[in-house]
Amino acid sequence: MGWAVAATKNIVNELAAPDYWPEACKHLMKKDRVMKRLIPQFEGAALQTRGDAFVTLARSIVGQQISVKAAQAVWGRFEQLPRSMKPASVLKLKVDDMRAAGLSARKVDYLVDLAMHFESGKLHVKDWAAMDDEAIITELVAIRGIGRWTAEMFLIFHLMRPNVLPLDDVGLLNGISRNYFSGDPVSRSDAREVAEAWKPWCSVATWYIWRSLDPLPVAY
Repeated sequence: MGWAVAATKNIVNELAAPDYWPEACKHLMKKDRVMKRLIPQFEGAALQTRGDAFVTLARSIVGQQISVKAAQAVWGRFEQLPRSMKPASVLKLKVDDMRAAGLSARKVDYLVDLAMHFESGKLHVKDWAAMDDEAIITELVAIRGIGRWTAEMFLIFHLMRPNVLPLDDVGLLNGISRNYFSGDPVSRSDAREVAEAWKPWCSVATWYIWRSLDPLPVAY
């Protein structure tokens, strides 16, 4: 995983977890031997959403292709610039100030494009709850700097969609390799085959696979 948000220890209460979490865990433990072993190791923890849609996507752009530590530092400087982390406020920022915060010229362009998409109403934010996963992905990848992987992370961590399988995620493939194939390399096809037993709770299983690699939960 490479989104630029530090993993923070945060044991969630029942209210913070998605309402489907207990049902998903029960299903996964029944259907999958690895999940039967993993899930009890992280009792009391679950997926959490964080921030609003714009902030979540902005953080994803800031964190692209740099370490988590570096991304935290850049985000910390960047979030001091606007009056509030709202699209309209970001659009008022000076390019030189954004660059001085540590953002590359390309990331500045991406953040401006993201803010313009939100501010112009091009994104059907209020309709997302009723839209299917692929329709939302199609909307998000039209924004410069957002690819399918970022859109899938958004579906999992912001919208808490239960059945997302991010096959482009290195952490997922590494975790499947370690837990199901004794460390041998796995292909996307191998991962898809393993995940057949996870449906319709692929997001939940993916979260536990990530946890098997890093005991601290990741929040985006």
